[in-house]
Amino acid sequence: MSVPSRYRVCVVGLGSMGMGAALSCLRAGLATSGIDLDAGRRDAFAAQGAEGVADGVAGLGGDFDAVIVLVVNGAQARQVILGQGGVADRIAPGGAIMVSCTQSADDARTLGADLAARGILMLDAPVSGGAAKAAQGAMTVMASGPDAAFDALAPVLEAVAAKTYRIGPDIGQGATVKVIHQLLAGVHIAVGAEAMALAARAGIPLDTMYDVVTNAAGNSWMFENRMKHVVDGDYTPTSAVDIFVKDLGLVTETGRALGFPLPLASTAFAMFQQASNMGHGREDDSAVIKTFSGITLPEGKA
Repeated sequence: MSVPSRYRVCVVGLGSMGMGAALSCLRAGLATSGIDLDAGRRDAFAAQGAEGVADGVAGLGGDFDAVIVLVVNGAQARQVILGQGGVADRIAPGGAIMVSCTQSADDARTLGADLAARGILMLDAPVSGGAAKAAQGAMTVMASGPDAAFDALAPVLEAVAAKTYRIGPDIGQGATVKVIHQLLAGVHIAVGAEAMALAARAGIPLDTMYDVVTNAAGNSWMFENRMKHVVDGDYTPTSAVDIFVKDLGLVTETGRALGFPLPLASTAFAMFQQASNMGHGREDDSAVIKTFSGITLPEGKA
């Protein structure tokens, strides 16, 4: 598509997903700036040709046609958008904010209403795909919001996503789809850990068990990706245990709000809570396997 002259993008949050999104925007020819509290991340993005980098929007010049918010949760998103010196003050006329954190539908709706009151378009647009897909500009975006927001963010969506799902016109629908997706992701990791723990207890070599499952019907993307970390004994976080404490907490809250039982999600949530309570909260989410006692796991990085 034809990109408007000097279409300016600001990415708030240069973590694994945000950095990938920001670099994808640069490759697409969009004038892209980045905001992050971590100086190392700012320096890394600056070295790739960023228009600007700062620890807050006050350190960047001008207004932006598009802002992508890729922070940890809804509370952080609200703060960086509407807090003192927030990016909402720097949206160009006709511009829009793409809110891509995992948050509750209620938080998304409240944020959308507050932005609408200021005449600012918002797309409720959680993402998935991990750091690798983000770096390739191939994330999956599950978005809801008005047509005008989709139109305003079209250059960004084309740059960062392999697939954009238009869930519906109402803010909160995108957040709900992401929460349901995280139910599956969290349960898949937890049950993968349970299966590998059982293999360890039975004396089956975990590399053999992993190879069998990844070439058979019991495989899933999460098993294949995360249980490799267990086999390698490498719990360097790509997504931490505490991220799934948060996300599965949102899942169970959604179930309670709808009066709907979620037995598997509730069990997985308890497993991740236990792992965090045991001191593994900042390790890779595959460290949920460490909640099982009486087994020996491969040793590698903690």
